Amino acid sequence: MPTIKDVAKLARVSFKTVSRVINDVDNVNPELSARVRAAIDELGYQPNLSARQLRGRPTSIAFIYDNPNSHYIIELQKGILAECRKRGYELVIHPCDSRASDILEELSQLVRRVNIGGLVLTPPLSEMRPVVESLLKNKLRFVRIISGCEPPDALSPCVFVDDRRAALEITQHLIDNGHERIAFLGGDPEHKSTGERLAGYHAALEDSGIRIDPALIVDGSYSFESGVERTRQLLELPQRPTAIFACNDEIAAGTLFAARMYDVDVPGELSIAGFEDSPFSRQTWPNVTTAHQSNEELGRVAASVLIDEIDRLRDKKNDAPSAPEAVGFSPELVIRDSTGPVNEGH
Repeated sequence: MPTIKDVAKLARVSFKTVSRVINDVDNVNPELSARVRAAIDELGYQPNLSARQLRGRPTSIAFIYDNPNSHYIIELQKGILAECRKRGYELVIHPCDSRASDILEELSQLVRRVNIGGLVLTPPLSEMRPVVESLLKNKLRFVRIISGCEPPDALSPCVFVDDRRAALEITQHLIDNGHERIAFLGGDPEHKSTGERLAGYHAALEDSGIRIDPALIVDGSYSFESGVERTRQLLELPQRPTAIFACNDEIAAGTLFAARMYDVDVPGELSIAGFEDSPFSRQTWPNVTTAHQSNEELGRVAASVLIDEIDRLRDKKNDAPSAPEAVGFSPELVIRDSTGPVNEGH
């Protein structure tokens, strides 16, 4: 295995310079830093995490989640892991139950037990104010991935996703195709994304002067089974919807399955749209209209923001505090074969 001395020799710099570059110490000459990083890449050198731990420096960050959507979690994990490897950190994967009475103590023990520099929090934990306040009280570093058109506050770094605007665009796409009886299938209510996507749906209907029918808004969960059951309810109505906006692609796949059970043509009799551009939207037939969000990039940016914050607080303890970093994402409409013009005969 290559050593730090091998890197120093190849880059034609001192052992100390390599160490400073690896540890992201300020005031390293940019040209020297570039040579060191090129040598690291060429040799495939991995920093010694044990040595870093002995110096009291964090060696890892933790990915905290409570979410049944495996595709979402796997894609986020890939992005976080890629940034950790780039920055010389290990990644601790920690699934949990956000509703557990001892969740705050669980997170505190995790940080104490392992040399963790900070936490990447995902919904619904990232959107629970008591969790955020407890972490701040215990001086734990974290970044929140949340749903919203802007940062909810300045309590911590965050990465926010404008689900509302994307949901408005999806609903508007259905309206532009002549649909007025558009149903909405919600996800788990504790996830803020459900409320944000419902708000976008409402806004599009109101902007077009279409009456909001409460019978077409059905609560549920982010699951295939929920999509099947709630679509069956809608298809039993005396006046069926001509389009369904499902809160994610897994629900939409269940909606498509239920439509086939009832021998309803998609999109001839029923247009279906989802959200997130997960494999569910691409592995069904017809492929599902959706909103694309790169969860892998979301995870990478969240990890980068967290590691930057860890480094800033470690190296500049005496500086005046600056506003926490916030990075926004806007999912983009992807039109596929599951949506089309309203069929006036049905």
